[in-house]
Amino acid sequence: MNFDTRWTALRRLSRIHAPLCWQRWLTDRASLTQHLIQASEGHFRVEVVRQGWARPTRSEASALGISFRQLALIREVRLMGKEQTWVYARSVIPASTLTGKERQLNHVGSRSLGSVLFRDPTMKRGPLEISRLSLPEDQSVWARRSKFYLSGKPLLVCEVFLPALEQVNYRP
Repeated sequence: MNFDTRWTALRRLSRIHAPLCWQRWLTDRASLTQHLIQASEGHFRVEVVRQGWARPTRSEASALGISFRQLALIREVRLMGKEQTWVYARSVIPASTLTGKERQLNHVGSRSLGSVLFRDPTMKRGPLEISRLSLPEDQSVWARRSKFYLSGKPLLVCEVFLPALEQVNYRP
């Protein structure tokens, strides 16, 4: 998946023409983890695809206000509901964010990052941005991203909504 793409501020969603079934997922500011737990009737899990130090894309670095040459902790996971991959998530955490109590972000493991973020009383969420990402076989999927701040320190979370989620009888 190419995360180095053009992102559009949510205030212009009407110009994106996202299908109605995706609009609520794209615009909801509550915990995606909690929605997926409810939608899966508790049959939810996180599968870590990769986590390690790497360079963010230019788009990610720009969003975080860091150099794209600067290494960041990048975590990619599959959010699974009823053993289907519903969401692919990518988080970019600058090294400067991983200080103090935010060092815990190094050790999230198979928990969802959202379960950590939404429990932190210092958490603030920036504006949502929306994009359409291309997949092989001429498919495309809707995605959103936003910056979160823990104790004023930024990280970027991108969530890609996959076709299997469209079949779920649940809306946020």
